[in-house]
Amino acid sequence: MRDPFVIDSPTCISFSGGRTSAYMLWRVLQSNGGLPREAIVCFANTGKEDESTLAFVRDCGVRWGVDIVWLEFQAHSPKFRLVDFESAARNGEPFEALIEYKKYLPNPVARFCTEELKAKAISRYLESVGVADAEMMVGVRADEPRRLPKLRARNLLVPLADAGVTQVDVQAFWKAQEFDLGLVFRDGITSLGNCDLCFLKGPNQIMSLIRDKPERAVWWADQEGKINATFRSDRPSYGSMLQFSKEQTDMFAGMDESIPCFCGD
Repeated sequence: MRDPFVIDSPTCISFSGGRTSAYMLWRVLQSNGGLPREAIVCFANTGKEDESTLAFVRDCGVRWGVDIVWLEFQAHSPKFRLVDFESAARNGEPFEALIEYKKYLPNPVARFCTEELKAKAISRYLESVGVADAEMMVGVRADEPRRLPKLRARNLLVPLADAGVTQVDVQAFWKAQEFDLGLVFRDGITSLGNCDLCFLKGPNQIMSLIRDKPERAVWWADQEGKINATFRSDRPSYGSMLQFSKEQTDMFAGMDESIPCFCGD
């Protein structure tokens, strides 16, 4: 069987900032004796990633000797900008610019945030450097079966799934490393390496993240206030969740299913 991590044609490795996609990058480096000249590694920052995620992306690049292209959405042409660890947005600026541009909030049905802030920002950058036809490699494991059919239908490369890699394998790898993604919060709940309070996360996870650091909810509540709408019609507003987090009750008992998206793990 051909090694799915071997790259011999123009390929973009989409690095979400999570452990799984970082492990995918490491496997690519091992299988190719470093980063192949045909490959580009891209990280698209929404401005709502946790500081630990940004530090993790930086550390992977430095420790593994890999140039990682940092990108952010901007509303004007070319609709992306190049940044780095120091200049990357920390206060949701790219995401807020997108909401102001669209004049409405993304939601589980219309996930334009994922498409514009990540997928299109990367594709626009690739076009700008003359590799618009590059294949896209994403970090999705074999134990994420609900995500795989749509990704394969879009002809995205999923080498972790092809190699049978599971979350157990990824966890074992990072336990053996000298550095890791430092995102573990109360009740053992871990951030997924995308926007801190992404509306696709399970409600109990969001509540745990708000209780851990209440200021996380302020930006989300502000965006809902500006548009006079909510990110999800089936949940309370972020402002309500922030207020409720101060009470010692379970707002979402028995409800904690997250929805997967391109942002990845």
